[in-house]
Amino acid sequence: MRRMTARPANAHQARLLRLLRDGGPNSRAQLGDQVDLSRSKLAVEVDRLLETGLVVADGLAASRGGRRSHNIRLAPALRFLGVDIGATSIDIAVTNAELEVLGHLNQPMDVREGPVAVFEQVLSMAAKLRASGLAEGFDGAGIGVPGPVRFPEGVPVAPPIMPGWDGFPVREALSQELGCPVMVDNDVNLMAMGEQHAGVARSVGDFLCVKIGTGIGCGIVVGGEVHRGVTGSAGDIGHIQAVPDGRPCACGNRGCLEAHFSGAALARDAKEAAQQGRSEELAARWEASGALSAVDVAAAAAAGDAASLDLIREGGNRTGQVIAGLVSFFNPGLVVIGGGVTGLGHTLLAAIRTQVYRQSLPLATGNLPIVLGELGPTAGVIGAARLISDHLFSPA
Repeated sequence: MRRMTARPANAHQARLLRLLRDGGPNSRAQLGDQVDLSRSKLAVEVDRLLETGLVVADGLAASRGGRRSHNIRLAPALRFLGVDIGATSIDIAVTNAELEVLGHLNQPMDVREGPVAVFEQVLSMAAKLRASGLAEGFDGAGIGVPGPVRFPEGVPVAPPIMPGWDGFPVREALSQELGCPVMVDNDVNLMAMGEQHAGVARSVGDFLCVKIGTGIGCGIVVGGEVHRGVTGSAGDIGHIQAVPDGRPCACGNRGCLEAHFSGAALARDAKEAAQQGRSEELAARWEASGALSAVDVAAAAAAGDAASLDLIREGGNRTGQVIAGLVSFFNPGLVVIGGGVTGLGHTLLAAIRTQVYRQSLPLATGNLPIVLGELGPTAGVIGAARLISDHLFSPA
């Protein structure tokens, strides 16, 4: 398979590549307005990038007086693979160098089946995308997993909902199979990067991205960059205590937010409400399928089921209490709520907002939007492609 062999030779070239990725084709003159380089130095760096094949000339730019310059764009043949492994499904996409999604596949998959089974599925899906003619091969791949990752090595570390994954060399194994460079990160960091690149956080430098799915995590973006912490575990808010001496959690502690409100906790509470006769709507859904999920709770709530609405509000209140603490500590410019449980919609959002606005100081919340993510399941795969492009568009 084809590999992207060229890398930028210096920070100026890396900056130009990222500007072209984020802003699309641009003229030399416009690029010069955005970088601190003389016209002659800019010409040298652009010419060197053209020689590498990472960028190509793309027609004449609009005149700004004098001789018209050529537009420059990233090589149209570049292809990145974005993989977002969730607790219960896999999303995979191929993008071009500007991170536009060219093809996207989703398959159900239980992450508890272990890395070998999951990566067999990932490789099968990647092969389908290649066979569709979207990519001859991949120049790089970004991978998201639903647990803590030791970022430099691309290795999951004691992930609570991923038995069998502790210490598995994800980066190394997939790089060998795909024949290209691979970067690995926590899935919520990639969701944050996706929303930052193409979603609701496009113009925000400091924000929190909270993913509520089977588990709960938080991507922290500071000055436009993901903050991972010293070892990669920053943002693991699902294991902040929300209820003193509360329910046992998969991590071994009690009362964690994740144990009281997440996709798994909501399914358990919905089943309990159905069995105890507190919800005819949930009982009917339980009888029909033998299982309940956040999707059922959302549908029941939309039909006016009081028990389902109470479950959503209670979960939103607890989540909002934790986020209020984060807002007081970090003072972000935006809070994005994403993940599978956001199908619960504005009832959930209203409960979170109420708690944050009530508990955090007015100076922190006076102009603080708390919004649902725009990109849905594509946020993670776009973020994964952004992750690998950040790596490849850095000096070797």
